[in-house]
Amino acid sequence: QPLMELRGKVLGVVGLGRIGRATASLARAFGMRVLGYNRTPRADAAQDGIELVSLEELLRRSDVVSLHTALSDATKHLIDEKALSRMKPGALLINTARGGLVDDAALAAALQEGRIGGAGLDVLGPSEPPEPGNPLLSAPNCIITPHIAWATPEARGRCLREAAANLKAFQEGWARNVVAGPGPAHGTTRG
Repeated sequence: QPLMELRGKVLGVVGLGRIGRATASLARAFGMRVLGYNRTPRADAAQDGIELVSLEELLRRSDVVSLHTALSDATKHLIDEKALSRMKPGALLINTARGGLVDDAALAAALQEGRIGGAGLDVLGPSEPPEPGNPLLSAPNCIITPHIAWATPEARGRCLREAAANLKAFQEGWARNVVAGPGPAHGTTRG
């Protein structure tokens, strides 16, 4: 397989939360230029060396597109046939976020036809494990991992420690690691 030099290439990061921004930082360390797209504008992206652009421009200019956004009704099949047609012929797509962000059939067709260079996927949609007939399972230039990147002994230990700390906090009457959502907050927080 041909190898790609990262220095001077363009990484497009879709979703500029904590993980997306960390990915951008790693890319810059390898000498890549970084484009970013976030549905909610991030005024602080420029200070991190990220050029904010539209999704269309990110797809058109990027050598590698990496997805780091949540799955919602608005982002389901964000990468569909139309989005894939905007990508460079040799571009790579990386999805370690959520399987439903990508239309599997459209990606498989783009890979079969050589319209993009390849895909690295840690998630598939619409279900995991994938159905036996998922077209990505036999698509060329597609590497699929079993969504276990988080499962190092250190990460599992950290997960267990966090769960225990959350349970202890709940028993003591205060909330910890609260995810804000619609409706009233449950419990109280402690500084």
